[in-house]
Amino acid sequence: MTPEEFKIKLLPLKNKLFRLAWHLTGQREEAEDVVQEVYLKIWDMRYRLGKYNSLEGLLMTMTRNRCLDTLRQKKNKTLRFKPEIYHRAGEADLQQQNEARDLIQHVLKMMADLPEQQKTIMHLRDVEGYGFEEISVITGFDGNYIRVNLSRARKKIRTEIEKIEKYGTGKD
Repeated sequence: MTPEEFKIKLLPLKNKLFRLAWHLTGQREEAEDVVQEVYLKIWDMRYRLGKYNSLEGLLMTMTRNRCLDTLRQKKNKTLRFKPEIYHRAGEADLQQQNEARDLIQHVLKMMADLPEQQKTIMHLRDVEGYGFEEISVITGFDGNYIRVNLSRARKKIRTEIEKIEKYGTGKD
């Protein structure tokens, strides 16, 4: 792979890699370091990239694995989310904006409390928009395992949101 091909095919993926790294590490600087390390490693592998079917899947897998290695080294098992990267602009008024921001923070907190596999699968599917086959390539999990864990994660979050919405209404 030439430097020009590298720039055209691989560099446009940097934002997706960064979001995944930030999602897993919870720290902007650490996420930037992970993405840089992944790009350095993939540059060293540039002559062997032809044997991979999905370069995007390879990069996402490498990013995920590098994040997990970093977290293991730090023995930091608490992954945090940054609501700033998910903020939605254009809400009708200030009250709706505040309610939306609060809901996003609650959902992100709930996602942070999910088991590692469910958290990763949910992020890849619902935040990054990957299909089940792509998630399978990135995580190495079976398609049924992905579907079951995504369903469980969504159900848990849905149940918690319903509890929040019912709070103070007197309804059970």
